[in-house]
Amino acid sequence: MAKPGWLSAAVLKQIILSYTYVVTWMTLSCGVILYNKYILDRNMYNWPYPITLTMIHMAFCSALAFLIIRILGRVPSANMPLSIYLRSVVPIGVLYALSLWASNSAYIYLSVSFIQMLKALTPVAVYSWGILLKKDPFKPSVMLNMVAISVGVAIAAYGEAKFDVLGVVIQLCAVLFEAARLVIIEVLLKSKGITLNAITTLYYVAPSCLLFLSIPWFIMEYPALREASSWNPDLFTFGTNAVWAFGLNLAVFLIVSNLSALTMNVAGVVKDWILIGISWSVIKDRVTPVNLMGYVVALLGVLYYQRAKLQAMKAVDKEKEGEGDVEGGRLLEEEEEDRGSLDKKHQLEG
Repeated sequence: MAKPGWLSAAVLKQIILSYTYVVTWMTLSCGVILYNKYILDRNMYNWPYPITLTMIHMAFCSALAFLIIRILGRVPSANMPLSIYLRSVVPIGVLYALSLWASNSAYIYLSVSFIQMLKALTPVAVYSWGILLKKDPFKPSVMLNMVAISVGVAIAAYGEAKFDVLGVVIQLCAVLFEAARLVIIEVLLKSKGITLNAITTLYYVAPSCLLFLSIPWFIMEYPALREASSWNPDLFTFGTNAVWAFGLNLAVFLIVSNLSALTMNVAGVVKDWILIGISWSVIKDRVTPVNLMGYVVALLGVLYYQRAKLQAMKAVDKEKEGEGDVEGGRLLEEEEEDRGSLDKKHQLEG
């Protein structure tokens, strides 16, 4: 018999499962980032073709998603009408392609640690897009929070030992495209009640990414690859890299479906610090004290923003619950009044 205060088997199982999801997602996320850095960096594998690498990922994910949904029938498709696909999914696919292209390109010029620091600007970009698209109202307190994050990132950039202007511009574009994609998902899909899991997302989005990327690929990378006649595809390297990318998409779905937003935010912070540590200790990237000080400032701003956002979401949920309780009470009162009227009517008829 379990002693009082001990965790039940069900709770213990849930805790173990949650930690398994978090560790799996963190491992795959770190693995994909470091693997992409290894392939694209001129001082490592030296294969500087970010569009081609992204297209390999999208082609592999499209093929597996098609196999799972259409051939094996393991996951039902969303049966999305063509009109919604063209108006909603294709723009998201284009933004996703631009985000992946830019973020992979940045690995050629910048260190993994500095890229993670620049990614702290994502909430700033998301909030800015939200205001531009009239999804979020302008609030001076939130804007002050965004300024604090930006100042922190600026300090980190000032302390960067290997600052590359082109790399920074490319990574900032990646942040802008990714933020736009997140906002557009809210505007074009979730507002219409359309939700997609990891497999159906890849099934619908990955082909549009692949098609869009083929345009700049033919212009920018295909001629160089064609001239490199001695190059033979490394099936093991690119195959395992694509498998990791597909696994990461599945892990994202698992962690979003089973864990809270707060858990994801904390896990994301831990993952970033792990990547910074690996970048410094294994890849031998230089991380300066000014780098770290700026990133800590930006990180505190991000955490404060996420905390405020979660509190606002909880307040909205409570308000909805309160409205539901009021509505339920009103309906009960109406039912009681109706019953009273019927009783009086029966009494008069009697």
